[in-house]
Amino acid sequence: MLRFICLLKLLFLPQIIQILGTFVIKKHEQRDYKFVFSSRKGKTIFTSIVCKQKSDCEQMIEALKAQIELFAFTKVKNASGKYFFRLSKDGFVLANSRKYTTELLMGKGVDEVLKGIPAAEVLDFSDNDFVFPDAEAVFENDALSS
Repeated sequence: MLRFICLLKLLFLPQIIQILGTFVIKKHEQRDYKFVFSSRKGKTIFTSIVCKQKSDCEQMIEALKAQIELFAFTKVKNASGKYFFRLSKDGFVLANSRKYTTELLMGKGVDEVLKGIPAAEVLDFSDNDFVFPDAEAVFENDALSS
């Protein structure tokens, strides 16, 4: 049994470790779409521009995953002294990062994007389908089965 567990760890652990980020597609103000790229710890690294169609978000994500090296990272310092980066292609800004207190932390954010995007998973929460049942239904079923 112990050998079997060790074998499972060897087979699946590398796949788990490779997922260093997640794209999450969301509906914006009930009509438009946007996506965020989050670290493996769940912290948002950047947020995309607003798109009219969900397919636009999906195309941008696929392009980022396939050829991140074709996109430009532009460093920006705002009036309050915070750093952030803009992700663009051919001069068109596609996303803005979260704010960082130092240039070094912003650089680490860029590194996390470069490492994480190729293997990132994509989650689509744009349909607003709640995957968990209502608490009343769960507890009602528990009360009936007792």
